[in-house]
Amino acid sequence: MKQAQINIKNRRATFDYEIIEKFIAGIVLSGTEIKSIRGSHASLVDSYCYFHQGELWVKGMRVAEYFYGTFNNHAPDRERKLLLQKKELVKLERKIKESGLTIVPLRLFLNEKGYAKLEIALCKGKKEYDKRESIKEKDSKRDLDRVRKHF
Repeated sequence: MKQAQINIKNRRATFDYEIIEKFIAGIVLSGTEIKSIRGSHASLVDSYCYFHQGELWVKGMRVAEYFYGTFNNHAPDRERKLLLQKKELVKLERKIKESGLTIVPLRLFLNEKGYAKLEIALCKGKKEYDKRESIKEKDSKRDLDRVRKHF
């Protein structure tokens, strides 16, 4: 039986941040959370990652309560632990402390085995003029694509 493709994106992240490096992390979830994610009832808006006692956590990721969940249902806005290799965790923690970068979730997806994975990125915040430049580039690319389509 083929699973539906789940791909929940954080579109705002690419607009607000300049992406430096990407990582794929596993997430510690409860049973009702994974069922809710399989139904595409999750949001990455305003979410970010932080370190607490050497572990990486995601905050602000909203996974709606599972409709058929009873008293076992999860809290929608709880913080979730991310799973990365030790060397990746050390590298990320060092870069965050020394250069003022941040870690932002980009997309939530299910891999081929059915496990929920979170694509996170080491990012640097954009200034207002950088955002305007991104909008100009996007508009010019769209105009160029329109011209190519007609010829």
